[in-house]
Amino acid sequence: MTSQNRICHIEIDEGGLIAPTPEIEQERKVAIFDLLEDNTFAPMARDGHDAPVGPFRLLLAIRDRRLVFDISAEDETHLGEFQLALGPFRQVVKDYFQICASYFEAVKRLPPAQIEAIDMARRGIHNEGAAVLRERLEGKAEIDKDTARRLFTLICVLHFGA
Repeated sequence: MTSQNRICHIEIDEGGLIAPTPEIEQERKVAIFDLLEDNTFAPMARDGHDAPVGPFRLLLAIRDRRLVFDISAEDETHLGEFQLALGPFRQVVKDYFQICASYFEAVKRLPPAQIEAIDMARRGIHNEGAAVLRERLEGKAEIDKDTARRLFTLICVLHFGA
């Protein structure tokens, strides 16, 4: 994949979402910053058309209980969208929020060794969510592991408010 196969701009459709907690807002900001610094995103050829060439603008949204990836070219020409069912993400997102809550509490009151153990569990669940995302995107878009992790964080932000 070339450097054109990347996301150059990302937006989260926050319409109708409840305001995130400061911790979740910070996670969102970090995920977006890291994602834009380094990512791999290559939508696949569809409906007899060649695969689009990036860089890409991506709008993530939840509409009608589906995760929407709305893709445009860098010049904002709309290239299409695809949707994923939210069901396969529900349990891992729930687990991720629970472990994050434990982690944020632990940082306030537990010794470093216990914080590290919780953080390792948090990273494991995060990796699991990224794997689910990569699996669900099969045939729609190719992404690398780090891009999947960052996009999973943003999916969690959407789930939080939905």
